[in-house]
Amino acid sequence: MIADQRELSRLEIREDNLTGKQIADLLREHLENMYEITPPESVHALDLEALRSPEITFWTAWKGDELLGCGALKQLDFSSGEIKSMRTVKAHHRQGVASKLLAHIIQVAEQRGYDYLYLETGSMPEFAPARALYTRYGFKDCGPFADYTDDPNSVFMMKQLCRFTLS
Repeated sequence: MIADQRELSRLEIREDNLTGKQIADLLREHLENMYEITPPESVHALDLEALRSPEITFWTAWKGDELLGCGALKQLDFSSGEIKSMRTVKAHHRQGVASKLLAHIIQVAEQRGYDYLYLETGSMPEFAPARALYTRYGFKDCGPFADYTDDPNSVFMMKQLCRFTLS
């Protein structure tokens, strides 16, 4: 368990090649949970193979050899990306893991020069903590983006990123 900010600061975020058993198990649990709480036609979570796509960078959060969570960044075009597969291991909910992963993904998106960062999450009560997290990080509701269509089970959010140029 992550007891305080010192321990949270020792959390290690690694780019992941999606070959480990722990991440395969977490992603399987993630997909199963999405299908439990979301109508099948509204599940947009990606499986392990889809996450291996070249336009997706995937990270995992670790405390020693214990997997705490994951998240991914998909390049949509030269100026925008989409957050995918944000998930925290149940035993570590509400301990700052998702916040640390989200901050990392936003930082990478800014380093890549993206102007916008998008995401899709559920509209059901089970997704309220995720929506609150994204709102705290400056995401605002928007309409469907990329290949998404209007869906009452989805909430679409967008954050305009600050890009800094050196002169």
